[in-house]
Amino acid sequence: MQVQFIASVSIIAPDPPASRALYLDTLGLPLEQLDGDYYASEHIPGSRHFGVWPLSQAAQACYGTPDWPREVPIPQASVEFELANADALAEAAKELEAHGYTLLHPPRTEPWGQIVARILSDEGLIVGLSFAPWLHDKPANSSGAGRTVVA
Repeated sequence: MQVQFIASVSIIAPDPPASRALYLDTLGLPLEQLDGDYYASEHIPGSRHFGVWPLSQAAQACYGTPDWPREVPIPQASVEFELANADALAEAAKELEAHGYTLLHPPRTEPWGQIVARILSDEGLIVGLSFAPWLHDKPANSSGAGRTVVA
């Protein structure tokens, strides 16, 4: 597996308005509403994508339901590692499984065009392996035609 770069970091927000109060209102990050209560930016220096991801959307992305399973620790954040292409992502997902990790879901294409597979780490972090075509061959702080969303 060869990680190209960190594609995305998102805070998992059980209470999205409270989280937005910190990151948008207090810290003044240039977050934009992208999908319901999901706010994010691709315009923060040093970051390809930073988001405030509602827990309900994370649950939907990982488990297909808006409710996080009670028996699973609630994650605090999500990080996605970008791979070179869709084939590399498929192989990396197999490698995770070969090392004993259970995929929350296999590689799949999200509605915005990103291909992603996710696990839940021992620390309770959602870890994604990703391929977002618009993030390749451009500077780290430029905006893409699509959007990197982790939900």
